[in-house]
Amino acid sequence: MTDIPDHTPDQPSPAERAARAAAAMRAAEAAAGALGERGAEEPAPPPPTPPARDAADGRRALGELFAAAGAPAPLAARAAARLGPDAADLLRADPWRLLRVPGVLPAQADHFARAVLGAEAAPGDVRRGRALVLHLLTEAARAGHTVTPAAEVVSALERARVPDPRGAVEAALDEAEVLSLTEEPGFGDFDEDSDDAGPEEPEERLGAARWALAEEAAAEGFQRLTLTAAPLLDDAALKGLRDGLPEDRSLALTAALRTGVSILRGAPDGVAAAALDIAGAAAGAGLRAAVAAPTDRAAADLAAPAGVAVTSLHRLLEPREDGPPAAPGAVVYGRGEQSPLDLDLIVVTDASALDVELCAVLAEACPDGAHLVLCAEPGAAPPAGPGRPLDDLEASETVPAVTLDAEPPSDPLGTLAEAVRGGDLPAVDAPGREVVVVPAADPGEAVHRAVQLAADSIPRALGIPVEDVQVVAPAAGGPAGAGALNAALKARLNPGPGAFGGMDPGDRVVVAAPLPQAAVGETGVVTGGGPHGLDVAFPAGPAVVAPADAARLRHGWAVPVAQARGTRRPAVVAVMPAEGLSRPLVATAFGLARRHLSVVQAAGPALARAVREDGAPPRRTRLATLLVQ
Repeated sequence: MTDIPDHTPDQPSPAERAARAAAAMRAAEAAAGALGERGAEEPAPPPPTPPARDAADGRRALGELFAAAGAPAPLAARAAARLGPDAADLLRADPWRLLRVPGVLPAQADHFARAVLGAEAAPGDVRRGRALVLHLLTEAARAGHTVTPAAEVVSALERARVPDPRGAVEAALDEAEVLSLTEEPGFGDFDEDSDDAGPEEPEERLGAARWALAEEAAAEGFQRLTLTAAPLLDDAALKGLRDGLPEDRSLALTAALRTGVSILRGAPDGVAAAALDIAGAAAGAGLRAAVAAPTDRAAADLAAPAGVAVTSLHRLLEPREDGPPAAPGAVVYGRGEQSPLDLDLIVVTDASALDVELCAVLAEACPDGAHLVLCAEPGAAPPAGPGRPLDDLEASETVPAVTLDAEPPSDPLGTLAEAVRGGDLPAVDAPGREVVVVPAADPGEAVHRAVQLAADSIPRALGIPVEDVQVVAPAAGGPAGAGALNAALKARLNPGPGAFGGMDPGDRVVVAAPLPQAAVGETGVVTGGGPHGLDVAFPAGPAVVAPADAARLRHGWAVPVAQARGTRRPAVVAVMPAEGLSRPLVATAFGLARRHLSVVQAAGPALARAVREDGAPPRRTRLATLLVQ
């Protein structure tokens, strides 16, 4: 990489099952009522269930409750979006349900509970304990884990002053939103040299039911596709398609057409070309084939072969705006076990972006006998959501995995990305200013430099318009995270009062949690808003995001790498602070650029060290184990 000169640039199905379970649990908890005089551990007899509220009445009641409790008014919108129109009634019956709202901390929920319940809000309240258990597992899921050792949960409850941590775990298990996932040790866990001469005791692990059920559904789906698969073409037809192909492409095509599930890895351009070629060959032989990309914007960049449907995975699965309620932060898809896809071959690009829920939906939507090809870069970053399905599937060794031969990079961007994937961070020769480095002494300077680059230097020096420049950061939070960058970029590019829930017409937004109208990581532009919701122009067309769903949007001039992945841009400004770095994350960030990459280097030697040492935090998951059972 070269230093930048002064004049150059300065994100039923498992979701439906979880939704139905959540609805049943909401009814049960609403009936639980406030605690009576029998003590903090024993709930009082259930009060009469209040009638369901409409949305406007619910928001009004929630606002009154928050005002009386001294809770910040902006929190009401998030609480209504997460808990529904009956949020006020639910929170009066169980104020610790506030912990289900993203961003709420246990201390804040305790404060709210004291305001609502007064002296009855005790540390040992059974409602507090079970809410903390679910909160701990939800926080673990945000870090990518689908399971957590029970011992860790108990220790955390002790630190939270829960008098009976084990009782709190049992109360959470009784509510069915938390599952015990204890697995008996296999013969491989038996230590013949041990003095005890017996297998180890199984470790009890806990998981939020939402993601535990999704992981089981994904495993069942992959196993079903493997068992029901038959070759899609006979030997003679397959041989004809393979003639003249390089060995790696021939192996990839054979795996795709002969086995129910296969994995294809390679550099972004190479694996995308191979995915399209496989789908095109299948379609040419009379098979029904589709290629699914992470977002509509990414799908638009792919040249569809004749007879092949190229779309986003989100749109392929047919998200529904009606039907049963979705689990929090999820959508309900029309395609699934009862209405599978009418396809023989489904090829998914950047499949490492699939979290466990979306992976389960995809597996269930594939009909018996269909073939599924999952494509990704080697060593790609894990998904934004919980789990690591693609890595677990490969680790299980239950499906074939083909890696394309690496071709010599043809440009500085490819050279840099290839080197980073291999653990090196070299200086690359970039005569056309394809790659530049902008040093920054601290996070504040990094934000300043990123705004200069995106808003002025790159458009002026390279002729790439602002709308084609994407700023990315390792995470949303932090002094140089996506949140801080967006605040500075909005002030520069589209200042305004945030008239519509913090948004103004002209703001770029990104989908942080899936919407019926768009997938995670899709970006759009706000065109208006009002009581009806937020008007957004997405790549697939205009959409109205309902007020209850608007919290799933964030400003999108700057996007966390986990949400930006899979959708490449003409120019990328990668802000690299010292925190949160890993080789997969850096490789993913750098690989997003098509024409130009500016690296705002605020990490010092930590950047090269992260690339050299990998540094990706491990995730606790069960899918690999489930697949071999």
